[in-house]
Amino acid sequence: MTAYRTVRGRLIIACAVIFWISTLPNLFAQSIPASTDAGELHNLIQPHLPHPLAEDNQPVDTLDVAIALNQNAEPVVFSIPGFHSLGCAKCHEGESLHLKAADRMRRVLARLKAIQPDLTAVPLRQYIIQSWSDALLAPHQLAHATFDTIRISPAAILIDDKAYQEATHLHESLHLTQKFVGPANELEAYGLNIISDPRFLILNFPYFEDVVKTFFMPDFHLVLNDFFSRPVKEKLNVPREVQWFLSPFSAEQLEQLKQSIEKMKPLLSEVSRLNREHPRESAYLSEQAGNPALLLEIVAAHHLPIPASSISTETRRKAFELFELQMNKTDNTRLGYKVNRKKEALLFIQHHLKVTAPITRLALYFQLLKQRFVKQDGKIALEVKEQEEFKAYTLSKIEGIRKMINYKGLSKIEREAAQKLIGRN
Repeated sequence: MTAYRTVRGRLIIACAVIFWISTLPNLFAQSIPASTDAGELHNLIQPHLPHPLAEDNQPVDTLDVAIALNQNAEPVVFSIPGFHSLGCAKCHEGESLHLKAADRMRRVLARLKAIQPDLTAVPLRQYIIQSWSDALLAPHQLAHATFDTIRISPAAILIDDKAYQEATHLHESLHLTQKFVGPANELEAYGLNIISDPRFLILNFPYFEDVVKTFFMPDFHLVLNDFFSRPVKEKLNVPREVQWFLSPFSAEQLEQLKQSIEKMKPLLSEVSRLNREHPRESAYLSEQAGNPALLLEIVAAHHLPIPASSISTETRRKAFELFELQMNKTDNTRLGYKVNRKKEALLFIQHHLKVTAPITRLALYFQLLKQRFVKQDGKIALEVKEQEEFKAYTLSKIEGIRKMINYKGLSKIEREAAQKLIGRN
């Protein structure tokens, strides 16, 4: 993470990209209340934009209330740092905000349990409403699950209430249950997104696009084009994604998405299982490939019939060599690059092997995944070939957690939970 030290005006601009990575509404909700529109959200968000902090000095005052979310659980500390010094007290009664947040989390945790009943517990010990941006809550995040803690900005709470219907809270609550760090975690959380509401299949399409168009909706690109071509008001402090989300949806397209997601549910369940049983391998392989969708694509290659292709055996062999060459590179994990190796290989196959049909190139890719990750006994094996690279990657992630522990803005609860995470890995 990088600390953000900007003036208020730049934070307002940054707010225009709020949160496309942290979204979820009610189960298959197809409409937003008529009273909610982008203009109303703009007016509500305007006084709740992140405050700049002088020299990154954290507020010294806070308003904390411990609230038990159920009878058997340890109370959760609901906290508003800077409640008085940052001016929140001028318009809000603090304990009322905490009680609303507690009710919100009770609903969210019950909903999470209904969607993923295998989750035994969500280790939520702290809920922080944070009115500024820093290394823990950058402007482009505005909500983040740290160690046993949900940090969320006032603007994100408003977006969640008026547009996403507690979607962000659901997303971040799932993150609290994950065992390691890395891109596979976002894939699992976005899987929860789309089960919760099919519109998030469009908002988070990079995680699902190739599986959807290969196995379920060949015309998925048309749905994406329709969605992202709708006009937005750039002058509003409302993220473009939220404005698109508030616009009417095609009932026919929404039904197509729902049907596809219903068929994908077993795949998403398998992704969740693999990410929890093999958290470090899932993270490493996804990051090595520069492809956060990798785990879902492996599962799809295993369980779904891959479209047939009429290319020659020699072309297939060369294509597999190109995939292997790209996916075995370690630049993404060793040097910090962000190159999607699948896309690189697909481009080589298109231009050098003259495989012009996109569906044929994707079929080759899924065949390669099946050959590489599905063993003769029919089980998926997330094997890492370069063990020394894997060890170095794991240690680098742990070192990153250690650095966060030393950050002055981290709370005592977060430090304790971070130490436990290091010990488990």
